[in-house]
Amino acid sequence: MQKDCIYLDNNATTKVDPEVIEAMLPYLRDYYGNPSSMHTFGGQVGKAVRQAREQVAALLGADESEIIFNSCGTEGDNAAIRAALLAQPEKRHIITTQVEHPAVLNVCKQLETQGYSVTYLSVNRQGQLDLDELEASLTGNTALVTIMYANNETGTVFPIEQIGLRAKERGALFHVDAVQAVGKIPLNMKTSTIDMLTMSGHKIHAPKGIGALYVRRGVRFRPLLIGGGQERGRRAGTENVPGIVALGKAAELELFHLEEATTREKRLRDRLEQTLIATIADCEVNGDPTQRLPNTTNIGFKYIEGEAILLHLNKHNICASSGSACSSGSLEPSHVLRAMGLPYTILHGSIRFSLCRYTTEAEIDAVLSVMPSVVERLRALSPFKSDQANWLQQQEQALLTKS
Repeated sequence: MQKDCIYLDNNATTKVDPEVIEAMLPYLRDYYGNPSSMHTFGGQVGKAVRQAREQVAALLGADESEIIFNSCGTEGDNAAIRAALLAQPEKRHIITTQVEHPAVLNVCKQLETQGYSVTYLSVNRQGQLDLDELEASLTGNTALVTIMYANNETGTVFPIEQIGLRAKERGALFHVDAVQAVGKIPLNMKTSTIDMLTMSGHKIHAPKGIGALYVRRGVRFRPLLIGGGQERGRRAGTENVPGIVALGKAAELELFHLEEATTREKRLRDRLEQTLIATIADCEVNGDPTQRLPNTTNIGFKYIEGEAILLHLNKHNICASSGSACSSGSLEPSHVLRAMGLPYTILHGSIRFSLCRYTTEAEIDAVLSVMPSVVERLRALSPFKSDQANWLQQQEQALLTKS
């Protein structure tokens, strides 16, 4: 098995921090009691869960009573969307965007089959929303606005507080999928317009299979999972204590490293991005050049396939991505980049590099040493070297017509 690699796919998942592993091990090995038990052995486990809740709340700028532990971002998105609709059964309209994660988009598509109407807001070439379109879409029938904080593919950050203010003016609840933003952007739920916020542990150096949902105090919440009274009756099921402890420790570390790590990641990302643009012809950055995550760059290399680039990078033990890991089984171009209206020449040759606090200068150097030759080799094999190629023009027109 390949263990040592240059890992620049951190928006897909992250390495578990060694301190996080150490924190969770006792709750796998020694302290295995049920945190809901009345005896002392279970009680000490319950104390660890409470501490983790406080740690997660601190990262989000929330109160610990507003944190619900769950399994992942997908569960959090599902729970938030359905809870908002159950709390307002008289309202049948949802607003989201065309570039959301499948955990939101596919729920909305299913709800359309159940009689709900959904507005999918468009984005411009930089992946940004038009707030006037949002304003025009809001009605008294709008139950929920559900919009991601930052896009997982391009890193584009949306004007969340402005969106939340508009939702509040029309009496709609506001849910934010912040899976990519938590740990990269300072958050303060105490002053935010957000009603519900989703986060996932494996994006912040905790294990897979643990996440949390913030629900602002006073927001009516009907649980997705029904059973016992765990999580104050808001999420049934015996708590994943090792995962919860791990998430708490990861949140504590993210808060501690936030300013230093994001500054460093941005510097490394900018160096990677600017050098690639300067040394490789016919490539461009996808997404908002300023309003974006500090760790993410999405670059389109014209006339070649992103999958071919990834295969060549893999030979050099370099891990990157051509889009969302949750959509990687599809042969279709990224729905995010399609929504941005990118030309076909860029659409299929776009690569996402996403960094973390473990990324080193040497790793960036290694990518920069390899990428020019990879692109040159693939372009030498490509029949599509000119924007004037009739086939390319036909494909781009077909995409525009489809959208």
